[in-house]
Amino acid sequence: MKTTMDQDTEKSKRDVAEVWRLLKERALESAGEGVVIADCSQEGMPMIYANRAVTTITGYEYDEVVGRNCDFLQGPGTDPAATQTIREAIAGQRPCMVEILNYHKDRTPFWNRLSITPVRDEQGKTTHFIGIQSDITRRKQAEDSLRQINTQLKHDLEVAAAVQHAQLPKSLPEIEAFKFAWRFKPCQELAGDSLNILQLDQTRVAMYVLDVSGHGVRAALQSFSLGQDMHSGSDGLNHLPPEKLLTRLNTKYPLDIRTGMFFTIIYGVLDTATGEFTYSSAGHPGPVLMQKGQAPRIIQTHSYPIGVSPAAQYPAQTIRLAAGDKLILYTDGVVEALSSRDIPFGEERFLKKLTRNQAEPIDGCLDAVMKSLENWACHINLRDDLSLVGIEAV
Repeated sequence: MKTTMDQDTEKSKRDVAEVWRLLKERALESAGEGVVIADCSQEGMPMIYANRAVTTITGYEYDEVVGRNCDFLQGPGTDPAATQTIREAIAGQRPCMVEILNYHKDRTPFWNRLSITPVRDEQGKTTHFIGIQSDITRRKQAEDSLRQINTQLKHDLEVAAAVQHAQLPKSLPEIEAFKFAWRFKPCQELAGDSLNILQLDQTRVAMYVLDVSGHGVRAALQSFSLGQDMHSGSDGLNHLPPEKLLTRLNTKYPLDIRTGMFFTIIYGVLDTATGEFTYSSAGHPGPVLMQKGQAPRIIQTHSYPIGVSPAAQYPAQTIRLAAGDKLILYTDGVVEALSSRDIPFGEERFLKKLTRNQAEPIDGCLDAVMKSLENWACHINLRDDLSLVGIEAV
């Protein structure tokens, strides 16, 4: 016979158990996510419980949910692959999580992140499944909008890149005593580099390589604007010698303090009658001279980039090319190209590559350099644009 103390202890345990039961029930009802419980022992595995959030999410009342299988929330836009994932998880009595398009009571769609977990008894038999529902419609809409924006941006970048590439040489001057070549590889869709080779008149061929600081859209727009500017007007390539053209650019494009953007350029004119190449440089790497029978060497230049100093001077220098000589203009992306270990390609390696290919025509020479650079940077590690322009006296 139980004593009064034993009875009081049992009552106290029942009271505690009841408190915990009520607390769990209130927690489920207060949850922001929908919670449903389906009974595996009944045909069709109907839901035997749904909390208040299920009504809020789906629009169905409690009595319209309980007693039905949760597939009634599916509709014409529901992905069969998602429903198949759910069926396979239930058949295999394992948990799963899917993002599935479901439908409210008024048949408007919503995205449901559904997590299903089996509940097992003491013998390990699955008796129920608990489903957790979260309305992720806003997130999905935001993702869709972002995808649309990205698609549009990609299209715009492709158009901009096509416009930029249209500024590159479409054809090269055909002159008996000289051959010309160029290579260009941007590190992104849009480049800060620009180059050109064009015939000014019967005896003069102009060429330049420029490099705008930075990358991306802003640098590309600046590069495009410079290219347009240099090819138009009464003080463009056709009318000004190199030193005066660079001085004009320095006056017209002062350093933008807000962006810190500037550019370097080497611009020269080849007199095809004399073989004299007269050029000026603004903070740009010096050209590589490859004279017949001699090792290639870089002709150093010392000047400020365009826009850095209002009083900067850009004196002209002249190189005379004889038969068998080559001259190469390039941007600093060539010597600064990094390997997978962040080791720069460097001037020494650049000159050695040219030495090994000195006997090649100018086309083959530039191809060899570009291939070596791409291998050095593992094709995907380019952090700056690569630009090369070459002349060969034949």
